[in-house]
Amino acid sequence: MTPASGKLATTPSTLPRTGLAALLAQLSIPGEIQLPNGSIIPVGDNSSSSSGSGSLYRVTFTSEIALRTPMIERRVAEAYVSGLIDVEGHMPALFNARAALREKVPLRQKIQFVYDFLRSATRMNAKAIGEHYGQDDDFYLTFIDKRFRFYTHGLFANPEESIEQASEHKLEKIWASLDLKRGMRVLDIGGGWGGVTQYCGARGVHVTTLTLAPNGARYVQRLIEEKGLSGRVFLEDFLAHEPEDEPYDAAVSLGAIEHLPDYRRFASKVWDVLKPGAKFYLDGSAAVTKYAISSWTRENVWRGAHSFMTVQDIMGELLNYGFSVDEVVNETRDYEWTMLEWARRLDVNREEIVAGYGEEMYRTFRVFLWGGAHAFRTRNLQAYHLVAERLEERGPRPGVLTRAWQFLGKLR
Repeated sequence: MTPASGKLATTPSTLPRTGLAALLAQLSIPGEIQLPNGSIIPVGDNSSSSSGSGSLYRVTFTSEIALRTPMIERRVAEAYVSGLIDVEGHMPALFNARAALREKVPLRQKIQFVYDFLRSATRMNAKAIGEHYGQDDDFYLTFIDKRFRFYTHGLFANPEESIEQASEHKLEKIWASLDLKRGMRVLDIGGGWGGVTQYCGARGVHVTTLTLAPNGARYVQRLIEEKGLSGRVFLEDFLAHEPEDEPYDAAVSLGAIEHLPDYRRFASKVWDVLKPGAKFYLDGSAAVTKYAISSWTRENVWRGAHSFMTVQDIMGELLNYGFSVDEVVNETRDYEWTMLEWARRLDVNREEIVAGYGEEMYRTFRVFLWGGAHAFRTRNLQAYHLVAERLEERGPRPGVLTRAWQFLGKLR
């Protein structure tokens, strides 16, 4: 998509001195600003050209108020989603301006998060999952891979591969990492649309899928019935799950740890549901600081207790709760390439999405997907997988007082 033609102005002097329009005029990124009266101002490296022929984007402001959109990340995203501003052209180029925006978390959001988290993180998480996955399955299938329907990153041999190929590579990696064999029993924590069930079930492995998304549970159940797979699905929180007969031979959790931020309970529960010697494959998007998520994302995309994985913390808890960590791999580039393809497919299917789910839904996910790809490219977000083995002994499992004493003992 390239910026549309229009009436060109030759100077940015008519722009406000503050706000989003002024910020775009100061950047080196070549683009165009379309004013409410229809005139167009070349900006960035493009500003010396009267034709605007080098423009990567065009931002259209529908009103004088829109021109003064505050340089706050949440406010800019809200202005785009609501239609106060429109964007044509190369979205990734515009996200390069993100570093110049301020992040400002509303006090009400902080208070609400703390209140909900202290009251019941599990209940808050179930509500958040229901809200995000509440659309029809067909909505997500407009942009995720069509073969295994992963809503998490694939593993790419090269950037030219499709996300369908990348998802299959990931399943091959999981199969090998868990030493899976026909007849084994695997627990899939947060099973999405049944990619693990489909791949492993077809190879004689019984997969028990846990999910909090009703649509996903129905989808996996149909998949099991239609393909004659060995598996079961439960609409159940992992922290409340108990194996039916005996502990599992292996477990996998793909992109679900972001919704399970109590790593102490999580690690303890994984140990409980696995046999000694069983392996566990975990992956997810990661950040250096726990709960580091933008206020717009928490309000509009991932509500509840969502937290990008902090690898150092989850590894510590697994070690404390009776696991050896055998492998940790950085897969940030793979998640970037995955989200880039999701964003491209979303744009290709814009008309279908708007017709079925509305312009606001399309714009919300456009910000989410293109913004996510940019975050992985700049390493503001990272991605990892790790493989751990359940040991015979449960581990030291230090309590709060022990942890405090250990902390004080390390002080010099």
